[in-house]
Amino acid sequence: MPTSSKPAPPSRATHARGDSDGYQAVHQDEEQDTPEGQGGHDMAAAILTPQSRSERRFRAATYVLAVCVLILVASNLYLSLPFAFSGHGSRPCSPPKVPQYLQTSPELWPGPTATGRPAFMAQTRTFDPTATYVPNEPLQTSIPIEGMGQGNQSIFKMMGFLSPYSPSPGFGVNEYPLPPGADIVQVQMLSRHGSRYPTSGDEVAAFGQRIANASGVITPKGPLAFLKDWKYQLGSDILVPKGREELFESGILHSYMYGSLYNPRSKIIVRTTTQDRMLKSAENWMAGFFGLEWTNNATIEVIIEENGFNNSLAGSLNCPNSRTKWSENEARNTWVHTYLKDGWAPASTHAQTPRMLTLTTATSRFQAMTEGFTWTVDDVYAAQTMCPYETVAYGFSKFCDLFTYEEWQGFGYSIDLFFSASNAFHSPTGRAVGIGYQQEVIARLQNHTLGYSGSQINVTLDSSTETFPLNQSLYFDFSHDANIVSVLTAFGFRQFAEELPAAKYPGDHSFTVAHVTPFGARLDMEIIQTPKPLSPNRDGYLSGERTKYIHFVLNQRTLPLGKSFPECDASRKDGWCELDTFLKVQESMPAKAKFDYACFGDYPKVSYGEATDGVPP
Repeated sequence: MPTSSKPAPPSRATHARGDSDGYQAVHQDEEQDTPEGQGGHDMAAAILTPQSRSERRFRAATYVLAVCVLILVASNLYLSLPFAFSGHGSRPCSPPKVPQYLQTSPELWPGPTATGRPAFMAQTRTFDPTATYVPNEPLQTSIPIEGMGQGNQSIFKMMGFLSPYSPSPGFGVNEYPLPPGADIVQVQMLSRHGSRYPTSGDEVAAFGQRIANASGVITPKGPLAFLKDWKYQLGSDILVPKGREELFESGILHSYMYGSLYNPRSKIIVRTTTQDRMLKSAENWMAGFFGLEWTNNATIEVIIEENGFNNSLAGSLNCPNSRTKWSENEARNTWVHTYLKDGWAPASTHAQTPRMLTLTTATSRFQAMTEGFTWTVDDVYAAQTMCPYETVAYGFSKFCDLFTYEEWQGFGYSIDLFFSASNAFHSPTGRAVGIGYQQEVIARLQNHTLGYSGSQINVTLDSSTETFPLNQSLYFDFSHDANIVSVLTAFGFRQFAEELPAAKYPGDHSFTVAHVTPFGARLDMEIIQTPKPLSPNRDGYLSGERTKYIHFVLNQRTLPLGKSFPECDASRKDGWCELDTFLKVQESMPAKAKFDYACFGDYPKVSYGEATDGVPP
């Protein structure tokens, strides 16, 4: 039959031969036209033409390569199955291109990261050989302290921001369970990082250098004899093992407390900063809350922590006056000279030993036990500061029992004075440094993002629901001690606004840093929904509609809102506040912070006592 000259319709997937990109069709699986003038017999002949040796080798190599590719693909699919079907919101993989602020590796702005000498507590611990020794989680904190009486608290709960984590003793109200029918519907947590080495430039490093410089002439004796061979070997800035434990355990505790609020079909955003200890704290916390597979459940948003960058989790970095306009160590130094050199009368007295009666101050005691070295008050204070730092780094420190119980009271109070002047209500920038985070908490509660807000929030991140989500029932943020104090100040917790005298110890006082921001501190803000209004006396429901309350929990103890905000009803036994009332109170806080003037204004340096509301006088 003659071949038709009518062209066949083109195939839907016809490949062009020798196109402009230089691609050549090697195999054409689609139907093709028989070239004009060539019959089927000729095509068959072409197909049956024997292949050359090179063609056979090429086909064999192609076959082997295809088999290898199939094996590789099958292996990857098999290995991904556990992640694809692991439940609890697990995600099989992350997008290949991730914005910088969602990357945790490599660390681009980690800050100083010097590590120190490893611990060797099994060799350095000391204890009564007649007593059974049980490591204390694992720090050796059960140390006999001169002047310590029955019922006194551990000195490690009087070390201010250097205290290892322990729950607060309370803030003046009792703890109540949820009433029947009530539900916690949202939690926002702000956590401090865990125990760390001293920060760069800390006075303890300078003290270590002074002792090293005197190594050829110093002759210490008695309790100070260990200084003859002692060397300063601490690292700087990064977490110590205890710090990892504190955050891991906090994550576990929060998992027990609030785990049911997590939506297993979601992947939440968690925020921290780029400093190494901040990122590692967040990662250890997430491992405690979710387990080692936490990356299937959460993404960490890492916000740059450097001078000039907006960051509500490190609010002082874009508030220059926070470093130049306050009284620095004025109040603290006055008190340190009082309790370490001049002597002082504690609020509660204990029976004094003959040694204390003979040498009543630490500076005079230290000098009497040392030849070839002159002890200054700053040296003695640095030696006292070595106790908490070495304890969290090594598990034990010989510096701890060099000081009396009253001197440890004095040490904790010196830190209270410092934070009161630098970050709380006696600081001219106390409110301004924390106002950005206050705005973020309120924005989440009111379900909106943030544009320019007259504060140090990162507008790029806070204006997008991708990086500032509004649909989470759990929000976890990680920050620093000073920032958390400023956040409480920005909220207006004036129960911490008492004026602390610099020349005498006032006894028990509300603003005690060891109770507010120890290592691993955490502030939980619970939103609680009840079917009806709840009686302030907690004796049942009142008539009315469904009501929402906010409950602040600082280090596992209720922070009563009525003490600072009269609108919240100071008579409430549980310390809660109706959410609508709280939001109304918070409307005025950004204006009260005076962010622009407090952080960038040209005003005289503020002496201790002149600022009383966290803003310039």
